[in-house]
Amino acid sequence: MREIVFDTETTGLDPGQGHRLIEIGCVELLDHVASGETFHRYVNPERDIPAGAFAIHGISAQFLADKPLFADIADAFLEFIGDAPLVAHNANFDLGFINAELERSRRAPIARERIVDTLTLARRRFPGGSNRLDDLCARFGIDNSRRTKHGALLDAKILAEVYIDLIDARQAQLGLAAGLVCAADVAFPGAGARRRPQPLAPRLAQAEHEAHRAFIETLGAGAIWRDYAAPDVK
Repeated sequence: MREIVFDTETTGLDPGQGHRLIEIGCVELLDHVASGETFHRYVNPERDIPAGAFAIHGISAQFLADKPLFADIADAFLEFIGDAPLVAHNANFDLGFINAELERSRRAPIARERIVDTLTLARRRFPGGSNRLDDLCARFGIDNSRRTKHGALLDAKILAEVYIDLIDARQAQLGLAAGLVCAADVAFPGAGARRRPQPLAPRLAQAEHEAHRAFIETLGAGAIWRDYAAPDVK
């Protein structure tokens, strides 16, 4: 499975108020493992950089003066992301800016159904806690010491690590998936895997299963959730 984790930097908070995208960074995941393939561009926003935005990312209008317009990099960006699911933190923000730039470039917008929002995932897993990217790094023991300023590619790389932990995919990478050699088998040959004499009782009531099934149906046929849902909720 191919996924793209991405992040943007902008001149402000609202594309509807004339703010523009100035940097985009993407990281490719193949079966939840970073492939090493990335996409990174700075973009000339054709406007000034407010002081508040500059304090966050440190990117100046002077630095961007000789960078390409978004229209000039749009095709390369769309080719890189292909039809893969797109993973972002507070995804509505990033998607809003990208779609605004695509509209200016007379290209079709990216469908919301393609987006996986790690902020939503984090809020479900850690309700009531702070789920900023830095806080999630602290929770999962991810080194973000290089993140002295916001930067699209660096933040996308860090977010890719956070995402893998949020969906518990890292354990599969460590060889805990079926069919891989277990560390216990190496240390204690012949011991065999220990199994429960009886499976654990289900923790969800039938009414909760039905409510979840009904919710999935409201998302439409193209919802990314269907790629992860059990067969009985597809």
